[in-house]
Amino acid sequence: MTAFDQLIPRLAAAEVEFIIVGGVAATIHGASRLTRDLDIVYRRTDENLRRLTAALRPLKPYLRGAPPGLPFTLDEATLRRGLNFTLTTDLGALDLLGEIVGGGGYEALLPFSLEIELFGSVVRCLGLEALLRAKRAAGRPQDLEVVAELEALHEELLHGEHDGAGSAIHRDG
Repeated sequence: MTAFDQLIPRLAAAEVEFIIVGGVAATIHGASRLTRDLDIVYRRTDENLRRLTAALRPLKPYLRGAPPGLPFTLDEATLRRGLNFTLTTDLGALDLLGEIVGGGGYEALLPFSLEIELFGSVVRCLGLEALLRAKRAAGRPQDLEVVAELEALHEELLHGEHDGAGSAIHRDG
């Protein structure tokens, strides 16, 4: 299982610019479905790639599902040449996403994200409406399973019956 309580603060402490998406974002918004990995959309600037690789290097990142011994080094050059990486680390599974279907990259998602406090760190999480758009666009069975629950949470939010993400969200503005 992924140690979210260690992985998220590590990225935040390294000042990595990222937005939490996927199952963890759904859970933050109140979904009950458990997830085994942390999905983040990361900013693809040179400085952020340096911070990201420095934060992850001690965790021995390796391509999830790749055969043992396959040469792989997560460094700035690797991140520049690729876009999305599914990794295993000493703290668990981490998906580094340069962009997501139905949402785009970091800059496109930033206006649709919220600042939240999570495990003692202030981080960004994709907002509920944008998360719904992305889950629908991805169209994978696991995404569609959570859409109905997220839609119900969105309806509750619209009618003032739910705060959208528990007490952890600190909305900007």
